[in-house]
Amino acid sequence: MIIGTGSDLCNIERIQNSLDRFGERFENRVFTETERAKARRRPFTIAGTYAKRFAAKEAFSKAVGTGFRRGVFMKDIGVSNKPSGAPTLVLTGGAAKRLEEMIPAGHEAHIHLTLTDDHPWAQAFVIIEAIPNMGPAELI
Repeated sequence: MIIGTGSDLCNIERIQNSLDRFGERFENRVFTETERAKARRRPFTIAGTYAKRFAAKEAFSKAVGTGFRRGVFMKDIGVSNKPSGAPTLVLTGGAAKRLEEMIPAGHEAHIHLTLTDDHPWAQAFVIIEAIPNMGPAELI
């Protein structure tokens, strides 16, 4: 069952302006080390790389219904990639706690994330699904 959805549209030029004005202070405050490493590997599209991840953080905060309040912080929401290359979220701190509070007993969370950009826009969609845990008898 779907328990949360969120989307966000982020202006890449706005992110570039923040990078120009605040540099590493902005990067360190908003993005995880994994996200910063990914952006450094893409020097010609660093603002677009960050803008997609910024949009994903915003979309997740909307999907859990808190925004960036009640202990949910941007740095608690990190975008990484599965072995297939598909983007996913890695949650820590208040973001992980909020997601855990939303999941019904006997279920586990599955987060669907999609990212796209077309200058000057970056966009993210998050769908949070609660999937029933399968007990040993159900696996047979």
